[in-house]
Amino acid sequence: MRILIYSYNYHPEPIGIAPLMTELAEGLVKQGHEVRVITGMPNYPQREIYEEYRGKWYVTEQKNGVTIQRSYLRIKSKPNLIDRLLLELSFVFTSLPQALNGWRPDVILLTVPPLLVTLPATLLGWLYNCPVVLNVQDILPEAAVRVGLITNKWMIRALQAIEQFAYRSAHTISVIADGFVENLVEKGVPAQKIVCIPNWVNVNFIGPLPKQSNPFRIAYQLEDKFVVVYSGNIALTQGLETVIEAASRLCHIPEIVFVIAGEERALQRLQQYCQKCGADNVLLLPLVPREKLPEMLAAADVGLVVQKRNVISFNMPSKIPLLLASGRAIIASVPASGTAARAVRKSGGGVVVAPESPQALADGIMDLYTNPAKVAKLGHKGRQFAVERYSFEQALVEYEALFTEVIATSSQSPTVGMLPKLTSSESIIDI
Repeated sequence: MRILIYSYNYHPEPIGIAPLMTELAEGLVKQGHEVRVITGMPNYPQREIYEEYRGKWYVTEQKNGVTIQRSYLRIKSKPNLIDRLLLELSFVFTSLPQALNGWRPDVILLTVPPLLVTLPATLLGWLYNCPVVLNVQDILPEAAVRVGLITNKWMIRALQAIEQFAYRSAHTISVIADGFVENLVEKGVPAQKIVCIPNWVNVNFIGPLPKQSNPFRIAYQLEDKFVVVYSGNIALTQGLETVIEAASRLCHIPEIVFVIAGEERALQRLQQYCQKCGADNVLLLPLVPREKLPEMLAAADVGLVVQKRNVISFNMPSKIPLLLASGRAIIASVPASGTAARAVRKSGGGVVVAPESPQALADGIMDLYTNPAKVAKLGHKGRQFAVERYSFEQALVEYEALFTEVIATSSQSPTVGMLPKLTSSESIIDI
């Protein structure tokens, strides 16, 4: 198969969808498929174009057999709503020439967010007369509305219209959690159009390494400490203030230390909140390089998943498979009826406490601190579940089967493209 992956984020960006799409693309190549990736200039999580890509409109690279076609992004380090919109629009317009500059795909995999990219991807599906699989990582605009990022009713209606267009125009919609299926069905999407393939983790890369002589623990003088770790995106859906307030309630126990690793600008804000709360047991660190991630996760006794109370069926933290694979117990401060809570309970690898409740989180941490046997049991069950349900090999097989099926079904009832169908060797433009 010739597979075109349309993903705003990709290697070398260290967190979020970028590592997942990188692993998927390279895994598909190893299975004998041809893969092109349409993506932007790397900028995440600093929200600044990486130095070696600045001042360039287009860059085409080859990495591990994957053709990576990058395009210019209009990006601001401290974006307001208009800046975010212009960022998405810049990717919409600059990525299209790259997508047209290459072989005709048999199938297109489009990741959202960003939502507006459904427009060029749908156009490409028409032009190339090939199916588009919409991979939904977060349900927009619902997520942005629930956390207060978007409040203008006209903009909300416009984005909801684009959302409905995306669901109608996609051949198949792949989602990452059961709760997403229920959400989309309630919005009128036919259930037979949706397939659930959870985000995965490389269980050979992330594993239950020993805490003794752990380089991360040694580097930050965490030996003999009970280490509670949060690592990843620090955004409106999380509410890390809850973690800091919980830490302040446990300052009287010097053995308990909290580690929060994230984007440096967000850490500056959290540092001020630590000072306000008197949480001197919180260590704030920049994100570690991906190759150091197994060491950091293995340094933890407990891994944190945090969401605000209104984050229910439109967000599924990618850190859950990572924490489970690391063999460390999870404390999930998340809505009890949400997708994250379901995933943690189903795995048997963690406990769920009330969201936005510092006391509930502090009590949950104390329970595990005083019960090492429970911590070990949760970690063991979580690792076992990750190997059985979240392995990359399993996800790769499922995506291969999905692509094969959608290509077969679309060829049986082809749609009429806007242009004559291109041969596999043709491209529309040459830049």
